[in-house]
Amino acid sequence: MLSSLRAILLVTGVVAAHGDHHNQAPIEGPHKSLWYNSLPGDGGTQADSVFSGISTFGRLPYHNCLTNEDVKYDIAFIGAPFDTGTSYRPGARFGPNGIRQGSRKIRFSGGYNVPLAANPFNSWAKVLDCGDIPVTSYDNAYALKQIEEGHNYLLSRAPKTDADVAGWSKKGKTLPRLITLGGDHTITLPLLRSVNREYGPISVIHFDSHLDTWKPKVFGGAPSDQAAINHGTYFYHASQEGLLANDSNIHAGIRTTLSGLSDYDNDGYCGFEIVEAREIDTIGMHGIIKKIKERVGTNNPVYLSIDIDTLDPAFAPATGTPETGGWSTRELRTIVRGLEGINIIACDIVEVAPAYDTNAEHTTMAAADVLYEVMTLMVKKGPLSISKEDGQMEL
Repeated sequence: MLSSLRAILLVTGVVAAHGDHHNQAPIEGPHKSLWYNSLPGDGGTQADSVFSGISTFGRLPYHNCLTNEDVKYDIAFIGAPFDTGTSYRPGARFGPNGIRQGSRKIRFSGGYNVPLAANPFNSWAKVLDCGDIPVTSYDNAYALKQIEEGHNYLLSRAPKTDADVAGWSKKGKTLPRLITLGGDHTITLPLLRSVNREYGPISVIHFDSHLDTWKPKVFGGAPSDQAAINHGTYFYHASQEGLLANDSNIHAGIRTTLSGLSDYDNDGYCGFEIVEAREIDTIGMHGIIKKIKERVGTNNPVYLSIDIDTLDPAFAPATGTPETGGWSTRELRTIVRGLEGINIIACDIVEVAPAYDTNAEHTTMAAADVLYEVMTLMVKKGPLSISKEDGQMEL
């Protein structure tokens, strides 16, 4: 009798519990709070682990902008995987991928740039990674045309911000900024051709250990028109084509050997002033910054080209033509930050050849961190629109 009573009570309890279960509010999923949370401080969003996910620059959103003309951006990263203009060590075709890999940790703690007091990932600007321009490795002339047209297709679009406001371009429009991941330094010629179509002749800040203004007959000879354009002659051709603003261009970090002092004369004819790498020992980083700003000004549009071999091979061994006696990563980043206020409309970083890097990825991280400084400068400068305070272009 007692056993029967216990059985009845047990069944009753199970039924009651089952009924209570139907009256409970279900826990809905998916549980996104397990993956993405708002962060304190600047209101950023928790990123994936820096060692996981698909690599874009700084974990930026990816869009194939070349196939989607409706994508809007204020700053876009685009790769140009070309290295068949190299005279020494090839491999920079893998540079865009390597730089993206080296940029994984930039937003590890949110992306706030302490020295420049800004977060380029959380600002007025919409910043995207637009992938790579498809580049053939079998025909240099065709490859350079691909780079020029791909770059111009992205550069000439209306930006996300201030699209209807007057800007610095020849047509008086505000345009987005592009940051190109090279690739060997030959790519700067088609990029300047693209920029010229929108802005006209432009002032150039060139960080490099080499002049890159050599006449083709001096640098490797010129058995054909195609061979005459390479990563040591592209600025000579840019000068001949009228792409450079007269006498407002500057090299910084130079320490190469020469064919003779006539190389310096030719460099002057191309419109450049030279800051030797060793000058850092006499005038310091702030003296170099002062020279650059005095040369290019802070108003007119400026193109920035950075060869990773500006750095000493101790800091960036993975490059096509390394030269000892260069600057440290800290020094280059400080000098780049000192360019704040200059009207940088586009930029490239080149000659990153990951196959020669260490397992610690010194070179690709250095390249990524330098571009992080450049991106912050662009964001702090604001859209490429002309306000009343900007005044007229310097003549």
